[in-house]
Amino acid sequence: MKETPAKGMADPKNALRLLNSISKISDVINTKKLNYSSRMDRILSIILEYMGVEQGSIMVLEKKKKLVVHAASRPELIGVEQPLDKKDSISAWVARSGAPEFIKDISKDARFSRKGGVKKRSDQYKTKSLLSAPILQEKNVIGVINITDKCGERDLLKEDITYLLNFSSLILALVVQKKLNEEVKNQRTTLRKRNKELRRQEALQAELSRMLIHDLKGPLSEVVANLDILSYTISDDGREFLEAAQLACDRTVRMASNLGSVAKIEDGKMKLIKEEVEPMALLEESIVSIKGLAKIKNVELVLEREEGLPSIMMDKVLILRVLQNLLTNALGYSLEETKISLGCYRHPIRKKLIFFVRDQGPGMSEAEQGVIFEKYARISDKQDALVGTGLGLYFCKLAILEHRGKIGSESAPGRGSRFHFSLPIQ
Repeated sequence: MKETPAKGMADPKNALRLLNSISKISDVINTKKLNYSSRMDRILSIILEYMGVEQGSIMVLEKKKKLVVHAASRPELIGVEQPLDKKDSISAWVARSGAPEFIKDISKDARFSRKGGVKKRSDQYKTKSLLSAPILQEKNVIGVINITDKCGERDLLKEDITYLLNFSSLILALVVQKKLNEEVKNQRTTLRKRNKELRRQEALQAELSRMLIHDLKGPLSEVVANLDILSYTISDDGREFLEAAQLACDRTVRMASNLGSVAKIEDGKMKLIKEEVEPMALLEESIVSIKGLAKIKNVELVLEREEGLPSIMMDKVLILRVLQNLLTNALGYSLEETKISLGCYRHPIRKKLIFFVRDQGPGMSEAEQGVIFEKYARISDKQDALVGTGLGLYFCKLAILEHRGKIGSESAPGRGSRFHFSLPIQ
């Protein structure tokens, strides 16, 4: 009496053969030496060998509308499409129902009968039985595996479908792997396109900024020069309007300079032109450009002098602008009859100088101090002409970092703010 396949599962030799086939399929799935089509063909061959059949195919559901042959014992079938709504298709029925199908005698199945004198489809097969099982991802059908033409003395049995369902779960791993690889590839392609477009937009933005800054320099220089000449002849009645115009010009020039410098530093195109500079002389020079503005707002500027400070190497133009930005920022938040102090001192331990600007303004919270040096950061909606658009302190941070220094702030609501930066003594 011959054993049935179900009983054969208990046979150690049969169990070992099954484990060996599963191991082979796992190796094929994980190999990088074969492409998807070759791996699918190899898996089908292993399944056919274990099941002891000559013919079989693996079909994958695409776009939820059609089954496409991805592997077949007959190479001419690869790529053949079968609509999911095809009524006389076993594979389509299995894909629609999600249930396996066993046909004991295909010669008696209406789906394999003669049509219009055409040769019976059952004549293509050597034996009578056929098995078709769904490839399931959770409850969704993503493909179908078919086998027929059993070798040896016996034909396929309904119990053999258990083996086929076990193998179908392994095929699922390869199909899902392919889909994930395609998704990753598509995402990478999309990301490359987006990055390319982003770089293009950034280049256009940089070029636009460069052109705007370049075009602004000429007219602004002419306006500043004319206002300066006018200041020697204007009457006291009109001086208020002249100073307001100078204030607006100063703000515009500062914003344009910050924008241009920020773009260069971010692009790595800023080259420092270093020279030996005396700290106190630099502080004195930084006050000159803001004295008039401080007078308009009735704010006192106090330079805290310290003797014996060493000269240090720096890009004087950049650091001077850092100080001017800090002073202008402090002035923008200062009330009348308050004072702004600035100075410099040697660090007690490390070889560096600390520059500072201290005001008596409204101060900042800890959260505000955490973002104040970020690009376009503004901690107030105050419409003061000196407050600007948020690039000033960001420029200061970039300029100090270029000098291998550090910049920070100390403040508390209602207690004013103290901005400071360090520069190394070389």
